Amino acid sequence: MAIEYSARVSRIPVYPAAAGYALPEDVARLASNESPDPPLPQVIEAVTRVLGGVNRYPDPTNSKLRAALSDRFGVPASRIAIGNGSCDILLATGEALLEPGAELVYSWPSFSVYPQLEAASGATGIRVPLNDRHEHDLDAMATEITAATRLVIVCNPNNPSSTAIPLEDITAFLAKVPRHVAVLLDEAYCEFNVLDDPDASVELLKRHPNLVLLRTFSKIYGLCGLRVGYALCGDERFVTAVNQVRQPFFCSAAAQAAAIEALKHQDAVTERVERAIVARVEVEAGLNELGIVPAESQANFCWFDLPEDAVEADVVSGLAERGVLVRAGTALGREGALRVTYGTPQQNDRFLAALRGVLDL
Repeated sequence: MAIEYSARVSRIPVYPAAAGYALPEDVARLASNESPDPPLPQVIEAVTRVLGGVNRYPDPTNSKLRAALSDRFGVPASRIAIGNGSCDILLATGEALLEPGAELVYSWPSFSVYPQLEAASGATGIRVPLNDRHEHDLDAMATEITAATRLVIVCNPNNPSSTAIPLEDITAFLAKVPRHVAVLLDEAYCEFNVLDDPDASVELLKRHPNLVLLRTFSKIYGLCGLRVGYALCGDERFVTAVNQVRQPFFCSAAAQAAAIEALKHQDAVTERVERAIVARVEVEAGLNELGIVPAESQANFCWFDLPEDAVEADVVSGLAERGVLVRAGTALGREGALRVTYGTPQQNDRFLAALRGVLDL
């Protein structure tokens, strides 16, 4: 007789992780929205300094990191949650807020982890299609909020579509959301968004205790491999709730040290954003030359529909054969599309040349 597993295990979709981790280093890895920039030397030094003490557990309160984030954003440390990547906080949010009979509202396609929240909790997920510009339809999302709604997620900039909603529209949307509904503004890519100052949304926390800003050190800070994320919260009770449903010591000593040091180098953040914007312009121009019009990106990646006669799986495999890894749209919620991370100038050129060859243009 086989082991009997919980029914919810069969409901939870498998996260569509990118392939290629065992491939040679000369492959252009443009599939996971990682930074092409390695950690700063100072960050590596900070991590190295704590390695001699890893026989001890890391600070379970993440006190120094929360203090550093408090200094950076002006949010009390008691209203800052830390996680093993932002996904850790996201999944804990579902665990803390959702249950059978509750509802979760989010746009689709959007981040692939959101469906896991409804599946794991038994809540009902309400998916609102993106508009024809691949953007969140906030008016349509507002109409889906009911007395059963516990959580609304807005991914801004949106993954995988790369688009962003102006803060003015977010502000108007928040005014429509009842106070009993938590709004999680997933801002993993906010530093790349030039529509507004990335710090501007922090001011909304003063007026909306039901708001949570979810952010990460994985993208602009280049710390994917250490897994550290954070949430700036309108109410400290949210921090208590998500911490209650997680294992202790969820953020390693190395991750805490790296994040604290990375926060000290905002000049490097500015430089990385500038390089990403240059890449954005150059890749968009290259795609336009191929007759492809991508969505208006405010992230470190682009999103576009393939030509009607192109087969998505064949394009993805053809690019891989040419040493370029990208993400297929089917795995991300839209068949016939690609999501491509901006890499180094050489990698971006390699991608465009490979795409031209695969499409035979």
